[in-house]
Formats: sequence, structure tokens, C-alpha cells
Amino acid sequence: MKAKASVVAQKLLNLYRQEHVIFGGWAAVNRVFVDEADADVLRALRELPTGKMLIRHIENLRSGKTPMDSIERELLPYGGMMAETIATVPLTPDEWAELEAGIDAFTTDQDGLDRIQQLGVIKKFGDQWLVAIRAALSSRPDLLEKWSVVNKTYRAYYLWKVASDMLNQPLSERARAQLQVDMPEYETYLPMFGDAGTELLEKLRSFISTMKNPIDDSGNDGLNY
Repeated sequence: MKAKASVVAQKLLNLYRQEHVIFGGWAAVNRVFVDEADADVLRALRELPTGKMLIRHIENLRSGKTPMDSIERELLPYGGMMAETIATVPLTPDEWAELEAGIDAFTTDQDGLDRIQQLGVIKKFGDQWLVAIRAALSSRPDLLEKWSVVNKTYRAYYLWKVASDMLNQPLSERARAQLQVDMPEYETYLPMFGDAGTELLEKLRSFISTMKNPIDDSGNDGLNY
């Protein structure tokens, strides 16, 4: 029970920290918080960095103080810095046209990712391009839905690379424990690669099974994402 609670707690904390890149934003992740944060998970969260802030947020959601599509500003992760993204910089008509054409022409492969990252409107935001464009499209739900495909494709290829790298180098037990925490993401995205993705996923599961003492958080401060 303790191990399972620790895994779920870390997963919820990851969602809390990554809300800015998750399609659907707070409306999507808040439902997960409310559904999965039982008493054991809340106890595990209390031991994790920023876990107490997430607990307060969950309590606010359950009491009705905070709407299910929102969060109190004082409880924003990273002090709200990610909410104040450079995406507030307005796009010019030419940039809007370039962005819309790029999204419409996007293909769910590495070539598609390479092409869209070469757009001037994307380069404008540097490493924050995924977050910035999602925020810029907040008033364009038609394009935002299409943008979610770009986001998912990028995440899938990123996780493919991370997983492949992990299997090709020795990892500490702590790194393997972090892999176990992140497995829900791998299980979501790797199957997008068909048989090759399924095979890689099975290798990751086998990799985890060799851990000496998976996700036992006694005597430490919890995993750091």
C-alpha cells in the first residue's frame, strides 16, 4: 500500500508541476487530483517537495472553494512563473497565418516536428514554444485541439528517446525508481509507435522489475522530478 501511494503521489505532483504543457490545463488535471488523492496518497504527498501546496489545492477543490477548472494563485507551482508565459506577446497577422498553415500541414512523425519547429513563429518563443503557443491559442479552440496533436507527438518522441537512452546505460536505483513513477506516461505514449513502442515498453517494465527495493520512500525526502 505504501509503495502504491508513493507512486500515485509522485504522479499527481508531476501533473501539478506540468499543468502548463498538458492539454486541457487545470480542468484536466484537477479531476485526476480529486479522483486519485485518497488518504494514503495525501500522507505520501506531505513528504514530497511542494506536496503540501498540492494538498491545499486538492482540499480547495473538494470543498468547492476552487472551481474545477482553476487554482488559487498563491498555490500555483513555481510561484506562478509558468502562468506568466511569454505567450502573452501578441502574434502578428502574418504569424497567425504561418502558425495556422503549419498546424494544418503537421504530420505525426519526426519530419513533422522538425518542420513545425522551423517556423518563425515557433522559433520566436525558443524553448518555451509548446507552452507559449498553447497559451496563444487559448482563444482559438479549433486550433488548440489540433495543437494538442503536435504536443502529444513531441512528447511521444521525447519519451522514446529518453527510454532508449535509459536502456543503453547503467542507472542508479533512484533513477529506476523515478522511471517507475513516470511509467504511466510511457504507457500512454510509447504504444503510438506500434509494435516497436510496445516492445520498448516491455523492456522498461522488465527494467523496473530488477529494482532491489522499488519506491520505498522511508528515510528520504521523496523523489525529485
